[in-house]
Amino acid sequence: MRLGQGKGLLYGYAAEFDDPTQLVDATRAVRQAGYERFEAYTPYPIRELDEIVPGWNPLAAIVLIGGIAGALTAWIMQSWIAVVDFPINVGGRPLYSWPSFVPITFELTVLFASLAAFFGALGLCGFPLPHHPVFNLKEFARVSEDRFFLCIEARDSQFNLQKTAQLLDAFEPLELWEIEKE
Repeated sequence: MRLGQGKGLLYGYAAEFDDPTQLVDATRAVRQAGYERFEAYTPYPIRELDEIVPGWNPLAAIVLIGGIAGALTAWIMQSWIAVVDFPINVGGRPLYSWPSFVPITFELTVLFASLAAFFGALGLCGFPLPHHPVFNLKEFARVSEDRFFLCIEARDSQFNLQKTAQLLDAFEPLELWEIEKE
């Protein structure tokens, strides 16, 4: 256990596991202990963690709002151009002919929704974030191969230096790391 060696601001504690079952058990215990600011890092998806790790993903709502904005933009723009700004009477057809608006409305709906998805995902992930405090651990590079990490942030209201360390240490991690902010 490597705790108390740093001199910088504390970001949190990270526990390293080599077994996904240990990680799931530790994450469940952390959640039951009342922690809300923690994250589990794994080399592959683990379905049990989806229900344990807190967080609501507003990306679907962002995409829906983007799609609605695109549809409204297209419809209003075409209506304005066809009826008010540049009316052209073609063969006695009505100026406001909504069936001709459908293809452009569809295209702008898809365009705005996809742009909202792209920029919404970047924003929700915290990008541009060139560096995250967990990258200070050189051992963290193995999370993409065969290691599992659980990180509890120090800004959590339940965080206590001794109690949090004891809680994580009870699950016998390979190492317990103190992560500093830079």
